[in-house]
Amino acid sequence: MNVLLCAIAAWVLVRNFHESKPNGPRRSIDWAGASALAVGAALVILGLLEGGQAWAWTSTTSIAIFTAGAVLFVLFVVIETRVPEPILPIWVLTRRVLITTSAVSCLVGAVVLGLTSYVPSFVQGSLGTTALVAGFTLAAMTLGWPVAASQSGRLYLRLGFRTTGLIGAVPLLTGTALLTQTGPDSTPWQVAGCCVVIGLGMGLIASPSLIAAQSSVEWSERGVVTGANAFARSIGSAVGVAVFGALANAALTRSGVVDGATPDAGQLASSVSPVFTAVLVCALVLSACVALIPNRPGQERRRS
Repeated sequence: MNVLLCAIAAWVLVRNFHESKPNGPRRSIDWAGASALAVGAALVILGLLEGGQAWAWTSTTSIAIFTAGAVLFVLFVVIETRVPEPILPIWVLTRRVLITTSAVSCLVGAVVLGLTSYVPSFVQGSLGTTALVAGFTLAAMTLGWPVAASQSGRLYLRLGFRTTGLIGAVPLLTGTALLTQTGPDSTPWQVAGCCVVIGLGMGLIASPSLIAAQSSVEWSERGVVTGANAFARSIGSAVGVAVFGALANAALTRSGVVDGATPDAGQLASSVSPVFTAVLVCALVLSACVALIPNRPGQERRRS
């Protein structure tokens, strides 16, 4: 199904998008910076995913991977300060609105991937439903998200980006808090209700935070800012899945599940419980980051 949808999207793009070539001299590509950033991020994510599983956290392998990742990140910063057209200019990491919106995007990625990875497993394995029901339970989040996102434009134009995000933080925190109270005796409808409420909150946070970042810079800088925001979300997703997986595996081990064994409904519920708690913690930190976003970033840019 995903391959079919991607093929349709590619066909529509090729058929309808006609890109004009820019005039002027040929622009250089920051291959060195892109390579250092990509390899460094891949090493850190690999260490987080496999640490405690394929090798111990304090093993030579783990230390070497994280050290190499850190060295590459330092090298990336050095490269970005010297190349004429950096792939991620250092100024992106020095402006308050861009730092806070990137942090919001990072945590949005962590929360969404935490729910995507563990809500279906919980609903199917612990509540005893089918895979179809488990999928529809998670899909309930996509009901609330677009509804809220469609109205977020009116809100942030009238109230500002920070106020709109803080309004969204209320359903986000409510939904994630209620999700931590679910267990083997819950129903799929209760879990789906939590996902709908979380989606409402995300719709009022994700889009306005991205628009806030874009509106804080000049037109010529918006591509870099949008890319940095998307990269932060990807990193949050990858790191979040790694951390949530470590919490779930540790809980399964405490429940007495040996490697290769299938956990029962109660053991699966106990393993997902710390994950849902971690998702709530991420939602709390996300809400705090939203509170730091300037209400009118465009005004801040004009003053600077």
